[in-house]
Amino acid sequence: MTNHNMILPVFVIIVLIFSAIVHEYMHGWTANELGDPTAKNAGRLTLNPLAHLDLWGSVVLPVFLYFTTGFIFGYAKPVPYNPYNLRDPKYDPVKVALAGPLSNLTLAIFFGLFVRFVPLENQFLVQLIDVIVEINLILFIFNILPIPQLDGSRVIFPFLPRPIQEFYARAEAFGTIIALLFVLVAFPVILIIEQFLFKLIVG
Repeated sequence: MTNHNMILPVFVIIVLIFSAIVHEYMHGWTANELGDPTAKNAGRLTLNPLAHLDLWGSVVLPVFLYFTTGFIFGYAKPVPYNPYNLRDPKYDPVKVALAGPLSNLTLAIFFGLFVRFVPLENQFLVQLIDVIVEINLILFIFNILPIPQLDGSRVIFPFLPRPIQEFYARAEAFGTIIALLFVLVAFPVILIIEQFLFKLIVG
């Protein structure tokens, strides 16, 4: 049991890092498929962690938060892309933005259905797979929020009235701070949604 208690925190951080990497990779891959090779030219179309890790966001912050509060939050370096290279400048950015959160939802569904339908005797293994599902659901919910700098804001941007688009554009400069404050305030709600989706997928 002691070994399990030591393994779990490390596993949580590893899953967070790789889930964030998959998220960013899919942004770059989708942009490349839609005509923008910026991420590919920057060497970011890879699942190699070294190409995506941000020392603060991928290591220091999640480790510090997990061991001090039990709450975990982190991110990988955003994949660069140039929306002006996309074939459809209005709606292709929506597809690029959606690709990241949908990759996390796909991982959550895959592992969730696996643990639901494949009989596993080892309960600790089930717990580890549950961690993969929960982290990816949280990343999906968080990133799909319509907050400046988050993917959700870019998904709804083309459909907003011009004044609100201008507001979002100005708020981008403070997006990280806004997102962190929102998470601190609304994290219980995010967890409620995550638990609902978790039960829906895992059963």
